[in-house]
Amino acid sequence: MDGPTLPSPVPGSREDRGAWTLTPSSPSLVVPSVMASGVTGSVSVALHPLVILNISDHWIRMRSQEGRPMQVIGALIGKQEGRNIEVMNSFELLSHTVEEKIIIDKEYYYTKEEQFKQVFKELEFLGWYTTGGPPDPSDIHVHKQVCEIIESPLFLKLNPMTKHTDLPVSVFESVIDIINGEATMLFAELTYTLATEEAERIGVDHVARMTATGSGENSTVAEHLIAQHSAIKMLHSRVKLILEYVKASEAGRTGISLVPEALCLPSGEATASTLMPFLVPSGEVPFNHEILREAYALCHCLPVLSTDKFKTDFYDQCNDVGLMAYLGTITKTCNTMNQFVNKFNVLYDRQGIGRRMRGLFF
Repeated sequence: MDGPTLPSPVPGSREDRGAWTLTPSSPSLVVPSVMASGVTGSVSVALHPLVILNISDHWIRMRSQEGRPMQVIGALIGKQEGRNIEVMNSFELLSHTVEEKIIIDKEYYYTKEEQFKQVFKELEFLGWYTTGGPPDPSDIHVHKQVCEIIESPLFLKLNPMTKHTDLPVSVFESVIDIINGEATMLFAELTYTLATEEAERIGVDHVARMTATGSGENSTVAEHLIAQHSAIKMLHSRVKLILEYVKASEAGRTGISLVPEALCLPSGEATASTLMPFLVPSGEVPFNHEILREAYALCHCLPVLSTDKFKTDFYDQCNDVGLMAYLGTITKTCNTMNQFVNKFNVLYDRQGIGRRMRGLFF
């Protein structure tokens, strides 16, 4: 049985330049292409790494919650000056599926936009993002909804399942083309550059040094913490060993002593049970004043933490931590008050409409 037939395109027309394609999952199913060929981008896009990190974090959290890869949708915000667009941040959007079509919750978007405007007054809504493979008709459906909010929005798509070493991010803009005599919305891919600030370069250093497997073995922060942990563990074991030796030396005055070979014990083995073989009756090994003098000198080499400068720095750090916690509480309280005022305004408007309606009948 022959496969499905395609409408005969007119030679040299837009239909003859790839207006139809086959879906990879079902070679017998023919769907219209959503990509415009031979179209040059009209804007220049600069993408910040923070946006990519936000999208990746959004997708990973949803996959962990649902137990399977999920398509996520969010908004892009940034600055636009003429034909230059700088995508600087993003936030998540709520959506639901109706008859296998994604519908964006616009009320949630307007709420989030108002909140972002209070913090980032200079940033504006630029477009939307999602995850997955190449653009398909479902992306066109969502893009049309975004066009109702802003004119000529950007469309960013990240493919988290790709195995390529290149950055799996593509940026598109929408164009209108004539297909079969009808105006059809298509996507035209844009070239973009990565723009970073000093704070972003510091923040993404840990992620940039992660291996492709995500083990984190080559991370500078991880290596530094492991080295610190090993050093502190070694210091703790040696201090404990010196303390046991001093105690044993004091006990040697009353009848037992600790031989100096006990200081050669491996790290972490200086316990009461392991030190028992090194305890000998007093008189067999002389009291080792040299080791005790070195222990005394070591104690005096340690910095004294009861200085005024230490107390000042400590209190400053405590105040900073308390201030951060206080700011978080204030932010949460403002959000609660904002929700309360919104609900109060809705209730007040309803009551006002009811009074006006009653006034019409009396």
